Formats: sequence, C-alpha cells, structure tokens
Amino acid sequence: MEQQQELPPLITMVSSPGMGHLIPMIEFGKRLTNHHNLPVTFIIPSDGPPSKAQTTVLSSLPPAISHIFLPPVTLSDLPPNTKPESLMTITILRSLPSLHQTLLSLMTSHRLSTLIVDLFSTDAINTAAELDIPSYLFFPTTANNLSLGFYLPQLNQKFQSEFRDIHEPLNIPGCCRVHAKDFPIPIQDPTDEAYRCFLHHMKNYKLAKGIIVNSFLELEPEAFMFLKKNEPVVYHVGPLVNQDTIHNESEFEYGLKWLDEQPRRSVVFVCFGSGGTHTSTQTDELALGLEMSEQRFLWVLRCPKDKVENDSNFIANSNVDPFNFLPNGFVERTKGRGLVVPYWAPQAQILSHVSIGGFVCHCGWNSILESMVNGVPLIAWPLYAEQKMNAVLVSEEIKVAIRPNVGEDRLIEREEIASVVMRLMEGEEGKKLRNTMIDLKEAAANALKQNGSSTKQICELVLKWKGVITMPN
Repeated sequence: MEQQQELPPLITMVSSPGMGHLIPMIEFGKRLTNHHNLPVTFIIPSDGPPSKAQTTVLSSLPPAISHIFLPPVTLSDLPPNTKPESLMTITILRSLPSLHQTLLSLMTSHRLSTLIVDLFSTDAINTAAELDIPSYLFFPTTANNLSLGFYLPQLNQKFQSEFRDIHEPLNIPGCCRVHAKDFPIPIQDPTDEAYRCFLHHMKNYKLAKGIIVNSFLELEPEAFMFLKKNEPVVYHVGPLVNQDTIHNESEFEYGLKWLDEQPRRSVVFVCFGSGGTHTSTQTDELALGLEMSEQRFLWVLRCPKDKVENDSNFIANSNVDPFNFLPNGFVERTKGRGLVVPYWAPQAQILSHVSIGGFVCHCGWNSILESMVNGVPLIAWPLYAEQKMNAVLVSEEIKVAIRPNVGEDRLIEREEIASVVMRLMEGEEGKKLRNTMIDLKEAAANALKQNGSSTKQICELVLKWKGVITMPN
C-alpha cells in the first residue's frame, strides 16, 4: 500500500458502450488533464470491435488521455429482444474479469486514485473495492433525473400499477413536477426488465464515494439542494460539452458557407442526435411543417426508421440516400431558404454559429447543454430514454423551450410544427425564451470560471484524488 502511495496518480474511467455516455466523460477527462494535470485512462467494455465513432474521438484526445478496449464479450446467448439497458449491463458484468486484470496491470505503474463508472457500469464498483480503489459515479444527465431515481423505491411501494397509468402530476423531492408519462422510458413499466435493470443500478449508486453530475448549481438549484442532503455526496461539474471545431472542415465546408450567408439568428437547426429517427409519415410532416413556417432551416436528415427496420434491401445498403424519403419537390421549393444535409453535421460548431436562432432538439442532455452554452432556445421534441423528463425541465421549469403538441396518433402534424417554429423564431414568446437562454449561457460560463460553482467542485474532487485531502471512510 505504501508503494502505491509513492506512484503517480491516475484517473480511470469505465464507460458502457455508446457514445452518449462516453462523450461527456471524455469532456470531464479533458478538464482533469488540461486544468489539473491529472492523467486519465478510459477502459471500454464491448461485445465487438470498436466503432468508428469511438476510435475517431479517442484517437483525437491529448496524450495525457489514453484508452484500453477490453476483450469483446459474447452476447449471442441472449434473446433477440433483450432491452438495450440489459445488454449494456450484461456487457459490463461479463467484462469484469478483464477489467480486474486491467486495473491490476495499471497499478504496477500508477496509483489508481479513483475508478469513475457511468450509470450502466455500476457493477464495476465492487471490482474496484476488491482492489481498494475508491469509485465515483458519473451521471451524464440532470440532477432532476437523479432525484427521480433515488425516489423510485418509494414510488414503487406507493403505486402498484404501471406508472404510465397515473394521470395527476407527481411531487417528487428534488424534482420538477412531472407526469409519470414523461418518466424515462426504461422506468415507465415496473414489470419491464429495463425497469429492474434500472433499479439494480440505483442500488449500486449508494456504493459510490460520490456522484458526479454533468449539470450546474445555477441551473437546478432545488434538485442539488435536495441531493446534497443525502448520500452519497453529489458534485455538480457541468456544463461539460464538446466545443472543439471539426478536424476536417471540408466535410461540412458547404454547410458552413451557407450559414455564413444567412442573417444573424435567422436559421432554425433541426437535428435529433446520432440515434434519432422518425417514421416516414413523421418525416413528411416535419418537412412540410418547415416549409409552411417559411423560416430558414438547416436539417440533418436520416432515413425513416420504418424503412430501416422493415426493408432488408435498405439494411444491406448503407449508402441509401435519405433525400429519397422527402416529399416530392420539397428541396426545390425550399432552395435558398433551407439546407438539408444527410446523416451528420458538426452540431457543436453549428450551434455556435451566429446565424443559428433556434434548435429543434430531441432533448438529449448533451445537446441541451450544447445549446445552452451557445444561448440558443429550443423546440423540445423528445424521442427516447430520459428525453421526456429533460423536455419537461427545459419547457416548463427553466422555460427555454417550446414543446409541440403530439396528436392522438402520436404524430406531430405539419401545422403544429410550422406554428412552434414561427413562435420560436419570430414571436414575443421566442424572444422571451431567447433572453432566458442567454442568461443561462452566462450562468453556464460563470460556473466553469476560476471561482465558479462547478470549478470549485471539480477542484475538491481533484484534491481528494491527488491525496491532498483525506478520503472519507
């Protein structure tokens, strides 16, 4: 043990498969290396070879941030309908022996100050404990969602039916008033395997030395006030977002040139994240709604999910042009006023452009924070995971977003889309939302300044990990 104390410190992080969790952890790692001279190693379990997105991002990081891909595990014995939450959890469980060996190897040259796990990697906490490594949980979404998670056992006892059957809004300590229908999808149904998986991890949260939340005090004061009365200790360290420019501007040179030609705050950016897709019918309604609004727009378009799921020819051909699924004549009718780009665009860079005045967003927390640090108000269009909870927070609590009405057929119709886009880009309502978002932009920047609320919390963690402050028992 004394020999370990003499070795240089190293921060290790375990991320479950998926870029949505890895990216904010990387931003935290960059903060630790750039501002506090702490080296970081990412340890990544998987059930196959690394994705192109993973290798691209990880290979671009500073030398002080390294990464190790654990040997892939086999999931072929699982039923084909196994939920994503269970797949990630089982991937971690089956990777624990490899993780144990990797940590032992790293301990020969470094003092492992901590193992930071994400919300689906909590079974690694026990592995770290076996090696006397303190563990922390990195929670990549809101303090409101964390408060809900801690309250789940009480909800489970109080309501015997499915939560989605509860019609009145619920008062949850540390959380904005929310209807159960807006709970994260994995916990909508207490009888579902995803719910049981979620509860399993929630129990493990209590084993961590602390929980690191990618949010900031000024954004969710009531939630953090509640969480700080409980255990484990909660640290707000956000907003941690990717603000790097793209490495190869030629990939989007035409888009940047088009944005440069547009008036200030005149373009609504439409993007639903790396996994956000719609049905063919909803894609048509979105296109026609943007056309009806007569506003400038930049739309990152993906192929409709019903085509992806049902067309074997489509699945076999990764080069299918998503423009084939747009309404006839749409591109020609909106030429000059709108720009549609296939599959991908540099979201962080686009949101920082002066011509962007609004963001039609799927309410992934990374995307909301990217919009916030750039002062861009939102149209909240949640799709999956915890995004409905996030939509409630930004539209009803913080009031920086408009949430469109969904029809009985679960379709947002073109007239509604045109209405919310015009309200955001032209109306008094949009102006008020924009002013509020600009205030939050300043608060977000202040949180990460030298004496900011989040910076102080990061410094407190760094002092613990460097051994300057004695770790609590």
